Amino acid sequence: MDKTTKTVLQGVCAAAVVIAVLILIFQSFYTIKEQEQAVVTTFGVPHAVSEPGLHVKIPFVQQVTKVNTTIKGFAIGYDETTNISREDESLMITSDYNFVNVDFYVEYKVSDPIKALYASEQPVSILKNIAQSCIRSVVGRTTVDSVITTGKGEIQAEIKERIIAELTAQDIGIQLINITIQDAEPPTTEVMEAFKAVETAKQGKETAINNANKYRNEKLPGAEAQIDRILKEAEAKKEARINEAEGQAARFNALYEEYIKYPLITKQRMYYETMEELLPDLKLIIDSGDSSVEKFLPLEPLTGNTVINAVTE
Repeated sequence: MDKTTKTVLQGVCAAAVVIAVLILIFQSFYTIKEQEQAVVTTFGVPHAVSEPGLHVKIPFVQQVTKVNTTIKGFAIGYDETTNISREDESLMITSDYNFVNVDFYVEYKVSDPIKALYASEQPVSILKNIAQSCIRSVVGRTTVDSVITTGKGEIQAEIKERIIAELTAQDIGIQLINITIQDAEPPTTEVMEAFKAVETAKQGKETAINNANKYRNEKLPGAEAQIDRILKEAEAKKEARINEAEGQAARFNALYEEYIKYPLITKQRMYYETMEELLPDLKLIIDSGDSSVEKFLPLEPLTGNTVINAVTE
C-alpha cells in the first residue's frame, strides 16, 4: 500500500470516528419542552421524565418517546374541519321516544404518559367510545325538551361524571378535562319549528306570570289599606251600635224602675212624651165646660195649626 492510499484510509477512519462521536453526542442528549413529558425505556423498562430542559441518555441503550400533555379535543356528532353533521354519531333517541341531533366537544389530556403509551394501543379512540356510550345512555334517559332547552347543564355534568368513572376503571393514562354540548336540535325542520313554538310559549308564560306578579304587587297594598279602612269603620259602627244599645237598655231599666214605683204617673208621662215626639206641632186646648164661652171648632183657619178640643169633666 502506497503512502497516498494509506493517508486516504487514515482520513476516512478519522472522519468515521468523528461522525461516530458526533452521533454518540447527539444520541446522548434530548430536550423536553413545556407541556411535554418523555418516557425513557431502558432494556424495555419505561420511566417518565417530566422536567423540561436538556437531559442525558445512554445512546442505543435507552429510547426516548416524547408525549404532548397539552389539552386536546375532538368532536362527536360533527366534522371539525367542515362543520358538517355526522348523524351516525349525533342522532339519538330520548326517553319520550323522540329523535334529536346532539353535538358534543370533548377536551382531554395525557395524565400518565407511560400508561398512555403502553396501557392501550389507541387511548383516544377508547376515550371517544366511552364518551359516546355515556352520551347515549344519559340522553336516552332524558326527555327531548330537556335536551334541547333547559337540561343541558345537568346532562353535561352527568356525562362528565360517567366518563371520569369509566376512565378511572380503564386506567389508560387519559384525563377528561371537559365535555360540552355544542348544539341540540330536532332532526326535521317541522319538529324544530314546533320546539321553537313551545319555547316561545314558555317565554310568554313567564312574561304573563311576571306581569301578573307585578300587577298583584301594585294592587295589593291599596287593597290591604282599603280592607284595613273598612274593618276600622265596621269596628267603629259596632262600638257605636253597642254603646247606643247599652244606653237604650240603661234608659229602659231606669224607666222600668220608675214605673214600678209610680205606675200611673209614669204611664201618663210616657204618653205625653211620646205624643210630643210624634206630633211636635200639635196644640192642645183644654175646655173647662163653661157654657158662657162661645167656641168655634176647628180653629185651624185662625191659628194655622191643628187644634184638638178636649173637654174635661
